[in-house]
Amino acid sequence: MSWDERFSGAEYYYGTEPSAFVRAQAWRLARGSSVLSVAEGEGRNAVWLAAQGLCVHALDGSAVALAKAQELACARGLTVAVEQADLARYIWPVEAHDAIFGVFIQFAPPPLRQAMFRGMAQALKPGGYLFLHGFSRRQLGRSSGGPPVAEQLWTLDELRAAFPGWEVAHQADYEAALSEGAGHVGAAALIDFIARKPSEAPGAAR
Repeated sequence: MSWDERFSGAEYYYGTEPSAFVRAQAWRLARGSSVLSVAEGEGRNAVWLAAQGLCVHALDGSAVALAKAQELACARGLTVAVEQADLARYIWPVEAHDAIFGVFIQFAPPPLRQAMFRGMAQALKPGGYLFLHGFSRRQLGRSSGGPPVAEQLWTLDELRAAFPGWEVAHQADYEAALSEGAGHVGAAALIDFIARKPSEAPGAAR
């Protein structure tokens, strides 16, 4: 199933409310901060972040998803910039954003994931925050969401290694119950990782 097909229904596949991670951690950002949400999907996180007074740019490969994101923003009287892009070919900006969110972006096999992490590091301003949230390697075999492929799931060791020299502001590997539309439902093993790009060193991911 393509992402356009997945998001083609009238309902929002992952719901319209932000992930608990986004809701809990956005306090770190000042109003007016420039935020990039990678593989945003139908807009649930981007629209909520915009409601907190952040300037949000939503990036996704699915035009169908981004149209629904715009509809959700409009319904709530908010503005979110959207951009359709193939993340395998995306030309990342340089030091353009105060924060970048990657929430459940585990469609990416390791080579693409590494390229995306390098791009996200490049796109962050020095001192900016990277927010990553997804399924732990312990999620394998569960039906509550995520890819059925171990190498597309995360460990904290792998995330720390991808951003050497970055200040880790928050990290956790934990259990939680998900209720996010039809897409994420049930007990899940989750990873939170928030790191700050060094203010002086380039800090590119390996």
